[in-house]
Amino acid sequence: MGLTFHPGDLDSADVRALLDFHFADMRALSPRDACHVLTADSLRDRAISFWSVRDDGLLAGVGALKAIGADHGEIKSMRTVPQALGRGVGRALLRYIVDEARARGHRRLSLETGSTEPYAAALALYASEGFVPSGPFSDYRPTPFTRFLTREL
Repeated sequence: MGLTFHPGDLDSADVRALLDFHFADMRALSPRDACHVLTADSLRDRAISFWSVRDDGLLAGVGALKAIGADHGEIKSMRTVPQALGRGVGRALLRYIVDEARARGHRRLSLETGSTEPYAAALALYASEGFVPSGPFSDYRPTPFTRFLTREL
C-alpha cells in the first residue's frame, strides 16, 4: 500500500462522491437528532482541516480535524471507500489526524459517533488507538444512540 495524504482535496470528483455517499449513509443509519454528519461544503469551514487518502493515486478514504478550542480538536467525517475496508486505511488516517492534532498543540482529541452495529468497526478502531468513552463536548447533546470518545495527546 502506497498511502499518501492530500490536504483540502474537496473539489476532486471522487472525494465529492465519497462524501455524498458518507452523508447519505450516516443520515440513513442515524436518528435525525443524533446525526451530525457534515456536507462536503460544510467541510470548507476555516476551523476544519480536511484530507483525502490515496493508495497509489486511487481514493482510499477521507477525514477531517476540527479545532474546537485552543488545545482541543475533533475528528470529523472519517470514511474509507468500501473497496479498501480492512486494509488499514482507517487506522493510517486516524494516526495521521492524531499526529496533526498533536503538531497543532492540541492536548485532547474527541469524536462523536453512533453506537449500533454499523458503527462497531469504527468503535473498535478508536478503542484500539486509545480513545475512551467520555461525556458530550462542544455543542453536542447526549442521546441513547450517540457515543462520545476522547483521547489525551
